[in-house]
Amino acid sequence: MKKFARRILATTAGIAMAAGLGTAAMAAEPIKIGSVLSATGPAAFLGDPEAKTLQLYVEKINKEGGVLGRPLQLVHYDDGSDATKANAFGKRLIEDDKVDIIVGGTTTGSTMSMVPLVEKAEVPFISLAGAVVIVEPVKKWVFKTPHTDRMAAEKVFEDMKKRGLTKVALLSETSGFGASGKKESEAMAAKMGITLLANETYGAKDTDMTPQLTKIKNTPGVQAVFVFGLGQGPSVVNKNFRQLGMTLPLYHAHGVASEEFIKLSGPAAEGVRLPAAALLVANKLAANDPQKPVVMDYRKTYGDRYKEDVSTFGGHAYDGLMIAVDAIKRAGSTDKAKVRDAIEATKGYVGTGGKVNMSPTDHMGLDLSAFRMLEVKNGDWTLVE
Repeated sequence: MKKFARRILATTAGIAMAAGLGTAAMAAEPIKIGSVLSATGPAAFLGDPEAKTLQLYVEKINKEGGVLGRPLQLVHYDDGSDATKANAFGKRLIEDDKVDIIVGGTTTGSTMSMVPLVEKAEVPFISLAGAVVIVEPVKKWVFKTPHTDRMAAEKVFEDMKKRGLTKVALLSETSGFGASGKKESEAMAAKMGITLLANETYGAKDTDMTPQLTKIKNTPGVQAVFVFGLGQGPSVVNKNFRQLGMTLPLYHAHGVASEEFIKLSGPAAEGVRLPAAALLVANKLAANDPQKPVVMDYRKTYGDRYKEDVSTFGGHAYDGLMIAVDAIKRAGSTDKAKVRDAIEATKGYVGTGGKVNMSPTDHMGLDLSAFRMLEVKNGDWTLVE
């Protein structure tokens, strides 16, 4: 991915020239958008569409004239789903590449490894990862676009209670996202009157979750199963779940919200429910839904370019970039303090993840209404009414 980063840097001027930005814009100093994503490794499921989205929209923005009369440069590194590498690349973005802002951090682990760097260097950072720890407690220079694990737990338990399901088995991944999700699910269960009769974990690279599911199957009284993980692991859970003949309602968190999840799971995904952004059901939204034009346009633009289905993860990257660009425009410069303040003042931004209203005490800006409860029916995502 180093070659990928250099290729983007080398082609930025060509993109600007082809778009006819003009002599003044061409002579202007580029705005450097730094990014560290997990385009390969276990989290490539998330990072690949994020990287493609940033590349696509940086090119698109440059063709449309850039930002403040200046072209964008995307400086991208692939951490291979390794938080240690993410830290090293974050340091490189800040010290060597001297980026104006960072949009990235695919996983919670990668994001948190970069947080001390951006806080010390005072560089605005918009993360694309899910755990609530990224923005709670509030960190001055850190923001995020995805819904939190706490929100996912609340949305899932809310739906379970509507169905009369209060005795639950939790199966979570031992990654940063899964571990945080486990903690938040335990706290939310206690708050919402949900009893966790079983509480199992699995490793990010595990290829068989039959032992954990067998324990859950043999636990008396369990009414539903909630899986908190990301990448390919949850699809393995689905297959093992069906192989064991389990018929309990099966829920997942938002870390698998993509068409790829259904493809990897095959028929085993049928009936699975999870909370996700509206992007996955764009064409099923009501005509007057304020998100519909945004998500429909993103689906078409991404699909036309890459000939593949969208995922909510690519949507998180889209929102991160658009919030960054909007903040730079409102700040009228790339002065980092002014851009940081502008991000924090973001109000009414309608993106793929929902309507964003940030504040000094909320560096995400989404409420529970931004989540839609989805169910897989006939191999496709459907809205749960």
